[in-house]
Amino acid sequence: MRIAAAAQAAGRQPAEVRLLAVSKTWPADSVREAAAAGQQAFGENYVQEGVTKVEALAGLGLEWHFIGPLQSNKTRLVANHFAWVHSIDRLKIAERLSEQRDVHLPPLNVCIQVNVSGEDSKSGVAPAELPELAEAVAALPRLCLRGLMAIPEPTPDVAVQRARFASLRALRDELNGAGYGLDTLSMGMSDDLEAAIAEGSTMVRVGTAIFGSRA
Repeated sequence: MRIAAAAQAAGRQPAEVRLLAVSKTWPADSVREAAAAGQQAFGENYVQEGVTKVEALAGLGLEWHFIGPLQSNKTRLVANHFAWVHSIDRLKIAERLSEQRDVHLPPLNVCIQVNVSGEDSKSGVAPAELPELAEAVAALPRLCLRGLMAIPEPTPDVAVQRARFASLRALRDELNGAGYGLDTLSMGMSDDLEAAIAEGSTMVRVGTAIFGSRA
């Protein structure tokens, strides 16, 4: 398996890296098949599609992660149907998730998305603004700040891939030096997971390599 091989090549234990199966645009039956094969954590990018699958597969005990851009008018659905949100990039979204999370549910695990590539079109907080946002998010009730997430610009250059992922790891280390205790680096997808794992990823988001190519 690619994750195990990448971890071993980096001198890490394969168990240190979780596989998040990106099931966006795939039907509930495809998720059910992956779950039957042992996959437990699934990532969705679109709110209504994701909620429909969460409800349809509620009896399977799956762990659902929201990994796409999140608009203010969709936060309530995400707050109460998902266990994780990876894509927080502004305080308003975090505040709404905190306010709307059902008090009977466990705290919502969240990651702050960082724009490590500096792309104007890419979601994510600028690295320089991360400490202020992390401080505010960590103080919110009903949320548990777990780590950082990034989606660097696609490139076949492994050195560039690793540099982007290394920058996210360094940001995590800086926050932990300030006492945050973050345990999650959500980075790496089908085309760059080896570089991400080499730089410390704890969760890779893979769709194509699990479900196949979409028509």
